[in-house]
Amino acid sequence: MLPPGSIDSLTRLVLINALYFKGNWATKFDAEATRQRPFRLNTHTTKPVPMMHLSDKLNWTYIESIQVDVLELPYVNNDLSMFILLPSDITGLQKLERELTFENLSAWTSPELMEKTKTEVYLPRFTLEEKYDLKSTLSRMGIQDAFTKGQADFTGMSEKGELFLSQVFHNCFLEVNEEGTEAAAASSAALASRSLGAAVIFVADHPFLFFIRHNKTKSILFLGRFSSP
Repeated sequence: MLPPGSIDSLTRLVLINALYFKGNWATKFDAEATRQRPFRLNTHTTKPVPMMHLSDKLNWTYIESIQVDVLELPYVNNDLSMFILLPSDITGLQKLERELTFENLSAWTSPELMEKTKTEVYLPRFTLEEKYDLKSTLSRMGIQDAFTKGQADFTGMSEKGELFLSQVFHNCFLEVNEEGTEAAAASSAALASRSLGAAVIFVADHPFLFFIRHNKTKSILFLGRFSSP
């Protein structure tokens, strides 16, 4: 988890955050129905991606003001859910991200707004892994004393008062497949969701946002974007 060279003889304290999550879908995707399909990176470029398929009654809504489809994929026992936010426009991800707040996410996924609908879901099978050095980010947010020798106060951990943070690292791993999700954390219109008779066709074949939520507390455990296979 620690990158090479991140620890030397002067290192006294390194903060590492780790979190692991593995959830199985309440209704699994049919692995035999997974097919290679094009994923649209933009209006000109596509890449092949294994596209999973699921047919089920799911909570879904369309947010007209930002032109985004919202789909809930519950995990077993319905304690947790993954929400997919799919812009109607292939290049609509940046516009959606500018509107992101906790309040908006809560409103867009509220039970009053979403409706259980017969849905045909096409979702990429994907794996994401990212590594972040958070020292500069935290410093810009005002957390500076903790990184400064002589100013940091970690006397609760060491009475000598010599400790200060050298680095802060955060790693995130997430895999979405037919069984469920495994995760760890130490403009042209596309084939958007549309109605087909009484069913909604939800085709995530262009960049989208997703987040995993604990439904009782509304706590967001993971949030990310999928923009390229």
